[in-house]
Amino acid sequence: MLDQATGAAGLPQAGADLALLDVDLNDVASTRHAFDTIARRFGRLDALVSVAGGFHHETLAEGKVEAWDRMYALNLRTAVVTCQAALPLMLARGAGHVVCIGSDAIGRAHAGLGAYAASKAGVAELVRTLAAETRDQGIAANAVLPGTLDTPGNRRAMPDADFSRWVSLDAAAALILFLASLLAAQINGACIPIVNRC
Repeated sequence: MLDQATGAAGLPQAGADLALLDVDLNDVASTRHAFDTIARRFGRLDALVSVAGGFHHETLAEGKVEAWDRMYALNLRTAVVTCQAALPLMLARGAGHVVCIGSDAIGRAHAGLGAYAASKAGVAELVRTLAAETRDQGIAANAVLPGTLDTPGNRRAMPDADFSRWVSLDAAAALILFLASLLAAQINGACIPIVNRC
């Protein structure tokens, strides 16, 4: 979270036990410290939802290699570091759900989306690998592959788009909550697209 005050204002307060932590999800020590704090404060970790990420549009011919590094760091490395930090808590209790956010851009060619799509494809493979490695230890790992999400930032970036064709945050949240619940205990290694009419 980049702004704790803004984030806290959007969270429910009545009876909620919340912890807002400053974490650099690209930094292994910072992320492990955050999960140590979670373990001390809450005693367990039921689910991890890895949503950190970013987007960049740039053709290969006109772009820079640094854009690929940035997409890797924002989209894939944050997921790897976070999953590695969360795993000990889940393995200790023999249960847990991991949900990572990929993109429906993977597996299809889109001009200018090479770095973004490649990094999100890495997220899908991370989830499949994690599912295979922990399937006998009570952990389920899955990915949600949304189309364009209807966020204020996306509306500002693409003001001429047809917003009605985008995926609502409520729809994405419902799928994420399902995958993080006991109802999805037998779903493992799935990469589930969620698109409206894109």
